[in-house]
Amino acid sequence: MNRTEFIVATAIILFVAFSLGWFASWLINRFTRVSKAEVGELDRMAQALHEAEETRDQAITYLQQREAEITNQLSQTEAELRAAMDGLRDARQEAEEMRAHIERHSAG
Repeated sequence: MNRTEFIVATAIILFVAFSLGWFASWLINRFTRVSKAEVGELDRMAQALHEAEETRDQAITYLQQREAEITNQLSQTEAELRAAMDGLRDARQEAEEMRAHIERHSAG
């Protein structure tokens, strides 16, 4: 094999390798190409996901507001309960003092 034949053989081998690579690339692109229907479906799914995230954020905000309201109501109710218990304690003490006073006057 002389120099010219070697160059021609190498050129043919490189051309065949290039052709096979190009063909493989074309096949991969052909089978992995995304159709317009799939792109539309992906767009719809992205929109639905976006709407679901907005709804979730609104629900979280509502729950946080509601939790704050309920915590406030609980604090108010506990304060009212303490005030009522203090009033009841004072009333019992006053009633006890009145009984003692009545017993002293009855006995005396």
